[in-house]
Formats: sequence, structure tokens, C-alpha cells
Amino acid sequence: MTYSLVARDSATGELGVAVQSRSFGTGAVVPWAKAGVGAVATQSFTLRSYGPLALELLAEGVEPAAALAQLTEADELRDFRQVALVDGDGGTAVHTGAACIQSKGSVAGNSYSAQGNMLASDDVVPALGRAFEAAEGTLAERLLEGLEGAESAGGDFRGREAGGILVVPAEAADPWQTVIDLRVDNHPDPLGELRRLLEHALALRRLRRAAPDELGDEVERARAAGVDDDVVRWLAAMALALHDPEQAESWLAPLSPPDRWRAALRSATEGLERSPA
Repeated sequence: MTYSLVARDSATGELGVAVQSRSFGTGAVVPWAKAGVGAVATQSFTLRSYGPLALELLAEGVEPAAALAQLTEADELRDFRQVALVDGDGGTAVHTGAACIQSKGSVAGNSYSAQGNMLASDDVVPALGRAFEAAEGTLAERLLEGLEGAESAGGDFRGREAGGILVVPAEAADPWQTVIDLRVDNHPDPLGELRRLLEHALALRRLRRAAPDELGDEVERARAAGVDDDVVRWLAAMALALHDPEQAESWLAPLSPPDRWRAALRSATEGLERSPA
């Protein structure tokens, strides 16, 4: 009852899932991913346990096709399920049950799988794959481009309501660390809202990581993405806190009450100094 992408970015090793559907809560139940391990989309009479169980098998080194076969064999309702996996090497596997609602199908490409069911036509899934392959930018941006391509081909025949994007890094000290984790529900244009949120999230991410000589440009980009002034100023101050404390505090001067903001910055700076590199 949905269409989705699972993919690995060959340049960064990031792994991700993106989904849109007419079903409320889609972004909370379909996407699963774990840094360095893989990504899963579980949909169509969704059984959420496919997500964590598939990731456990991938973490043990089981190939995607074998992992999926093991899980579907144990599922009495497998004919109603649609599930796709991608592992940390870009290997993919997909299962589309015979009882999934038409139109249904999947397309596999280089380190990605596009799939859907309950679609407006057989053109939707190929459009999903083509749009993803043609897209540029971060993995999250490319996943969203893929969804937009599917929607332009008709999408879910019932319409649209919800969606989500989940991207994790190639590796992380915390295996559940995310790069992007966005969800939209009960919205007339979930992809439009996902795009707004993604631009906001990427602007925040760049600003948090900006070097002092990059700060001016990233501040302007964050403001253009709609980030509130107090958030921009706080993150700019944090970016400078360990390099130029006086300049960092100057970013907070227009905020009220200034003494509370300065005290917060000093406390945050202490945390940065004590954090492991």
C-alpha cells in the first residue's frame, strides 16, 4: 500500500530508505536502517518485525537474498508482504507477495531497490528507479527525487498522506546513529513537506559542522532554508566556541536574556571540551 526505495550511496557508504503512501504513519513503520549494516523497507500488510530481524541477519553477514528467504519462509502471510533489503556492500533483495494489491512490482539497480504496491499503474516503480538514478546530491536528496518521480507517474492510486526518509552513516560508534530521520503524516503534500524539512535538516547539519571560515556562508544558507534566527545564532556560537569564545558570545548578543544565553554557551563549551574527539 506504498512505494519505497532502499539504497546505498557508493561514494559515502550511507544507507537509506524513503517511502510515501496514503496510509497514516507510513514513515514510522516502513523504514529501518542501521549504520554499516543495511536498510529495510517493510510494507503491504506491514509486519514491522521484518525490519529489526532483517538487520540482525545482515549484521551476522547473511546475504540479503538469504536473509529475506529465511524471514519470508517463517511468515504465513508472506504472500501479502512486500519487503526490500540493501546491505552495507550495496547488495539488494526484494520480495513481492503474490497477493499484494495491483499494480505492484520492483526494480533493482546499482545498490538500490525500488518497489511498490497498490499503485496507479505499472509505470510508477520504473519511474521511481529512473528518478533516483538521475538524481544528484546527498543520498537523502536522491531518495526524495526518486519518490517525486514515482508520484509524477501516479504514485499510490488512493492518493497521498504520509512519508518518510531515513539515512544512516556507513559506520558509527553508535550503531543506531542517523544522518537524516524525517516523517510526515496527515499532510496534503507529504513530499513537498519532506522537501522543506530535508532542506531545513541539511542546513542545520552543515551549520553544526561548519569550520570558522565557512560559517558566514552556512549561516546564510540556514536562514534561506527557514531556520529561526535564535537557532542560527546558537549554532554559529557553538561552531566558534572552542576557537574564538569572544566572537562566539557576540553571536548571542541580540538574544534575550543575553546572560542566560551566555551561561548556556559556557556550559555547552565545557561539554564540548570534555567530549571525546
